[in-house]
Amino acid sequence: AECNFESGPRNDELQHYKPENATVRDGYLIITAKKEDAGGKKYTSARLTTQNKRTFQYGRVDIRALMPKGQGLFPALWMLGAAHGTVRWPKCGEIDIMETIGGGERDNVCYGTLHWDRGGHVYLGGNVALPAGRLLGDEFHVFSIIWTPQEITWYLDDVRYYAMDITPAEMSA
Repeated sequence: AECNFESGPRNDELQHYKPENATVRDGYLIITAKKEDAGGKKYTSARLTTQNKRTFQYGRVDIRALMPKGQGLFPALWMLGAAHGTVRWPKCGEIDIMETIGGGERDNVCYGTLHWDRGGHVYLGGNVALPAGRLLGDEFHVFSIIWTPQEITWYLDDVRYYAMDITPAEMSA
């Protein structure tokens, strides 16, 4: 999908976003985090968005990616609801297809989470860990969701690790 570079602070992050930290080489999107001063921050990285490029409800999303390793890194592949421009987060909803919390033993755990508003921020999710000695940054993995009117199911390398009922009664619980 065609992407836009996005800048500006978000979530009290420690990095400043620079477009040159995102490159495409040999058909791969490469996002590089660097220890360098920029924009009042001590690190730089890149953030891309496909907002207003495509809107959909239900289906399957697969993302093949190689995760970075290391303390302080928090890579994520996620989607916001189409109403994000008018109702903001978390009312617009968020589906985290995958996220990791970098550093040591955590570099082998993949999380899938839903965020929404019920008079305040609510979230539920699950996770899966690779076998001991294997890290998400050792090789490419496929992170997926299948979204139906009844549930969202998360997969790592086509193996189901979490499912959540998204019928109205469950979402208001």
